[in-house]
Amino acid sequence: MGMGFTTKARRGLIAAAVAAGLAVGATGCGGGGDDKKPEASASPSKGSDSKPSAQEGQSDTPLAELKGTDGLLLDISSAERDSGGFVTLNGTLKNDGDKSVVVPAALSGNETEIVRNGRSLGGATLVDPKGKKRYYVLRDTDGRPLTTSGFSTVKSGESLSVFMQFPAPPSGTDEVTFQLPTFASAPITISG
Repeated sequence: MGMGFTTKARRGLIAAAVAAGLAVGATGCGGGGDDKKPEASASPSKGSDSKPSAQEGQSDTPLAELKGTDGLLLDISSAERDSGGFVTLNGTLKNDGDKSVVVPAALSGNETEIVRNGRSLGGATLVDPKGKKRYYVLRDTDGRPLTTSGFSTVKSGESLSVFMQFPAPPSGTDEVTFQLPTFASAPITISG
């Protein structure tokens, strides 16, 4: 089922999708970008047995652990500010329960544009309590959320590497609250 994408490979694909999205987005909200099909960003990368490097902090204590329904757990392992003006969250969605769980549709959020692109983590938000702002998952020019998508069931004991990208809060704002529907919210610190 395309498990174990390396974090680095995913990040490269994401950055490319964002760069394409930003370039087209800057010229206006038109139907441009049809010649670039971002399907590639959703396909699993090869080499599923490669492990993330130690500096990714994948095996260390997560930044946050959020409990969801039916034994689902979301561990956020990193929240990094990128020079492009966005924040990338990496983590693992796991099923600690004893039976397979259908991923709640609520995780995709309720925006029509995101929902029509299938199951995703498009409902995730970052909240800046000081600036009183909420940041939503970024999208590409076809309305696809820049987050892991295309999963529907997580088997008992299974883990899925996930990512989400958000617009970056202003520099100096590093303490935010991560929220995902059906999961407990958690404070996280953005690095970079």
